[in-house]
Amino acid sequence: MFSGIVEEIGTVSRVGPAEGGLALTVACSTVLEGTILGDSIAVDGVCLTVSALTPTSFTANIQPVTARLSTLGELRAGDRVNLERAVAAGQRIGGHYVQGHVDGRGRIVSKRGDGPSLIVEIAVPPELRRYVVERGFIAVDGASLTVMARGSETISVSLVYHTQQHITLPDKQPGAGVNLEADVIARYVESLVAPYGAGEGVSLDTLRRAGFA
Repeated sequence: MFSGIVEEIGTVSRVGPAEGGLALTVACSTVLEGTILGDSIAVDGVCLTVSALTPTSFTANIQPVTARLSTLGELRAGDRVNLERAVAAGQRIGGHYVQGHVDGRGRIVSKRGDGPSLIVEIAVPPELRRYVVERGFIAVDGASLTVMARGSETISVSLVYHTQQHITLPDKQPGAGVNLEADVIARYVESLVAPYGAGEGVSLDTLRRAGFA
């Protein structure tokens, strides 16, 4: 599990074929501290297993399905990526519960300044929109962000100055793809109330019958 608080921006040093997929090597420093083979590191929000280590980098394998569902299959040497080690037991959660299981790919629609903040509008796939609510959480390339506004096809997030300096999203231009992971709590609630809905969708009455209201 991750918190969505990016620890470091790493640089892709190599992407190449490996048995059954791709091997990704990332140059970094902070996330190497205490890391051993088999540990999990989120790369742009995708949970990967460390398969090799050097004093200045780690290597992880990307399976074909992961390459298809995320932006990792498009990475090239020199690209910058968000990195976060898995949360240790008892550690503070500064963001929200992030699994590192990307739900889908979004697309940056626009960027604009708002004083010192940066507003980024992102197109969200139809199958994910029902899990996104205003003032709720969403992980964008592994960064825990608050949904500022929700439209019919897009969401907007606001990046304060500190966040802009510590994640890669401000560097991406309109049209670029991003990895999205919806708040897992929304999925659990949907699963729990589904047997009570009988195809009618989630309503206040449905929630009462499920014990949530």
